[in-house]
Amino acid sequence: MIVLTLIASVLMASISIFQFKNEAKDYHQERLERKENAIKEHINFILATTTYPLTEDNLPLIFKDKIHELADIHSLQINIYSLKGKLLKSSKASFSIDTIAPPVPEYILKLVQSSMEKRYVDVKNIDGKKYRSSFSQIKDLKFKPLGILNLPYIEDDGFYDRELKNFLIRLGQVYSFMLIIAFALAYFLSSYITKSLKSISDKITLTSLNQKNEKIELDDSSQEVSLLINAYNGMVDKLEESALKLAQSEREQAWRDMAKQVAHEIKNPLTPMRLTVQNFQRKFDPNDAEVKQKVKDYSETLIQQIDTMSSVASAFSNFASMPAQQNETLNVVNIVELTLEIFNEDYIFFHSEEKEIITIMDRTQLIRIITNLVKNGIQAIPDNQENKAIIVTVKRVDDTVLINVEDNGIGIENENISRIFEPKFTTKNSGMGLGLGIIKNIIENYKGSITFDSEFGKGTTFTVSLPIINE
Repeated sequence: MIVLTLIASVLMASISIFQFKNEAKDYHQERLERKENAIKEHINFILATTTYPLTEDNLPLIFKDKIHELADIHSLQINIYSLKGKLLKSSKASFSIDTIAPPVPEYILKLVQSSMEKRYVDVKNIDGKKYRSSFSQIKDLKFKPLGILNLPYIEDDGFYDRELKNFLIRLGQVYSFMLIIAFALAYFLSSYITKSLKSISDKITLTSLNQKNEKIELDDSSQEVSLLINAYNGMVDKLEESALKLAQSEREQAWRDMAKQVAHEIKNPLTPMRLTVQNFQRKFDPNDAEVKQKVKDYSETLIQQIDTMSSVASAFSNFASMPAQQNETLNVVNIVELTLEIFNEDYIFFHSEEKEIITIMDRTQLIRIITNLVKNGIQAIPDNQENKAIIVTVKRVDDTVLINVEDNGIGIENENISRIFEPKFTTKNSGMGLGLGIIKNIIENYKGSITFDSEFGKGTTFTVSLPIINE
């Protein structure tokens, strides 16, 4: 509304200025014509009563005294030129007829001669003022041209400028009053509308999927606001239905994820247990001098894995997390080397720069990390590939122990690199894809990190970095 009022005021002012300028132009044009007609009437009277012969040469004599009377009567300067444009007589007191007096320009003489009325008005702007100068023929009693009458006229727009100024002031006052009214009306209307909208906005701000949302009840509101309220209330009903469905879906998905994770955690210790038993069957020799120590090591490995499965089952029954950390002081080099012995593959190689790197962490979880990475490396190497190799190295770097597991398998494709540690992502035909995600969580719980470098078709190297924690 306010914008429309401003536009209307600007348009009205522009139209008024344009109208005043046109009226001023028409006024000056008509006034000059009236003056010219009146002066010509007097000139014809003088020519009819003069005793001088009506010739061009006698015009200065005929109007010697009369031209000043005409100028005083009509309040206008009068100049009389010959037909060739030479000034013969002028009412201007300070003007003297001599050779210096400027003649009428040739183009004006031609325009006067060629026009039907034998008249031409020359308009010029000089120093910001507008000058009109009319040129018309003076004729004798037989309508024969004697000379040219020139009437210089200065357009004085002072009156119209004052009128225009007063009109614009009054127009501005009217529209200022209208603007004040429009502002007041807009304020009250906006207050009335925004009052309802603020209530709606507050409700929408408090709307959440995790809580019961209240509906909006406003009796005193416009039809448009009522439609908005009804739409919001309908959305609240649908939101509650969606929240119930989402909660049910999340519970079902949580059970699915829990079941998958528990199955994976139980399967993890089963693999080293199976490999341990197979290795025991293959290498067992009753006559070996260290048979008791080997049976003890194998038994401890099996017991550790059984304890892991037991803790997983207990955690599942209590809806808790995976087995809690049972930190102990251990030799990382020894644990890694012992873990590798459960694998039957003869292409698994171990190397360590030191014989002893002591730290404090959960033995079972460290075994799980190594077992998972080595098992992935074995699965990454095709069965028909020659020169298979998995190289596991352990070394110390400052206060960190680095465990590298390198294989010369098929590697990881570029499109899968960013998804390796995602839960449930796998490129294998079997398995749930939880292994790398779980060991990543284990490593990060110890403030460590796991990275990998892979080249498709040549192999992959996983690097586990764990801080050395000393008591």
